[in-house]
Amino acid sequence: MEVKLSDGSVIPMEMHKIKIVQQTNLASIEKRKEAIRSAGFNTFLLHSRDVFLDMLTDSGTNAMSDNQQSSMLIADDAYAGSESFFRLEKSVQEIFGLRYVIPAHQGRACEHLLSHVYVRPGTSVITNYHFTTTKAHINLSGGDVLELITDAGRETASSEQFKGNMDLDLLRETIQSHGKDKIAFIRMEATTNLIGGQPFSMENLKAVSEIAKAFGIMTIMDCSLISENAYFIKTREAGFADKSIQAIIQEMIVQVDLIYMSGRKSTMARGGLIATNNEKVYREILPHVPVFEGFITYGGMSTKEIEAIAVGMREMVDPDIAGSGAEFIKYFVNRLADFGVPVVTPPGGLGCHIDAKKFVPHIPWYEYPAAALASAVYLVTGSRGMERGSLSMDRTPDGQEEPSDMELLRLAVPRRTFTMSQLEFMADRIAWLYRNRNLIHGLRWVDEPPVLRFFIGRLESTDGWEDSLEAAFKADFVDSR
Repeated sequence: MEVKLSDGSVIPMEMHKIKIVQQTNLASIEKRKEAIRSAGFNTFLLHSRDVFLDMLTDSGTNAMSDNQQSSMLIADDAYAGSESFFRLEKSVQEIFGLRYVIPAHQGRACEHLLSHVYVRPGTSVITNYHFTTTKAHINLSGGDVLELITDAGRETASSEQFKGNMDLDLLRETIQSHGKDKIAFIRMEATTNLIGGQPFSMENLKAVSEIAKAFGIMTIMDCSLISENAYFIKTREAGFADKSIQAIIQEMIVQVDLIYMSGRKSTMARGGLIATNNEKVYREILPHVPVFEGFITYGGMSTKEIEAIAVGMREMVDPDIAGSGAEFIKYFVNRLADFGVPVVTPPGGLGCHIDAKKFVPHIPWYEYPAAALASAVYLVTGSRGMERGSLSMDRTPDGQEEPSDMELLRLAVPRRTFTMSQLEFMADRIAWLYRNRNLIHGLRWVDEPPVLRFFIGRLESTDGWEDSLEAAFKADFVDSR
């Protein structure tokens, strides 16, 4: 929750207490420079021991509750018919209002199953905005992705509260021009990861659903951040302030035919699931689970994680939990904005996103400004974020590169994990970097994988600019930290 102090300022109030801590380490800038070079200027390839605050992702990095931890002690490790699965099934039925549950080891496993079953060569998936693994699975099944985000969704600095909305006129036009038989399904992502964790409104979701039903097309919702999207609907959309998070979630879910989610985000545990009330859809997907995931009552997950998701699903509808990450992110975004750092606004539900096009406008897109900025931020803070720009785009089938709509550095804020002082430290060092942004230059490939290259590819700086940045930093910070 947010609280107003006596001076009128507003801060996020943590509605939890810390009972177990993990030691972290802030290495010297000399060691950080050595580490980022060894990692090929790819923050994914840094060793955890070399990272101070891990802001790479909020996926599987959130702090579990005491109730989640204790639930793992009663896990039933049966290969088939595990009681842990039936407790998860009950949570899904009560919180989501969905009868049929298919476990999978994480969100991209769900995407693989859905693409395998419903996407055929020559078909398209319409979405408000793509996610990297979603797009990869659709492409590998022979389909393509059509992004119909509104124009506001592509504007980094904006007052638009629901930048994850789909363009309804464009949706109708796209279905009519392609033909409904060429649309595998329509997908809404809550919240839209790659444009800054931005939510869609209930009004927009209902309109998308109506259009889909009119054309007889299945709708699917990625619910990985559904509690945050519901929180934004509650706090930003008229008519929902007095509704509970659970009621809003259920109102969202009845608009679609099927949902899937990574449990690593809103439910704060490692795993995933698909759920629906449509028995036909359930039976179309279920036979493929033992082939790719495991038996239908564990889906490739540890039963301990299944127990933790079952509890996390109940906890995520608590407004103090649903809003905890969003309010921390808002504070972080506003602090950076106070320093003049170009950030995505309004704040989203995933992390703080820095606009690399505005931060380092002198770096051309083909030298990967967001990736270069990620490396620079690691050098000056010891903390790693993730590039969400042209480096995250795979090449076209003919080997060409295309610029991303946005060049963002994502600094994820895992739920209940960081402290206010750590965010203040990050804001201070990034503000310094912004004042010295001319020292950051581009990157070029050393080893480029053919698909999802941002995960394991290696690069190098174009001119050794990291040495100049290190020297400037050491001149201002004597202890090199």
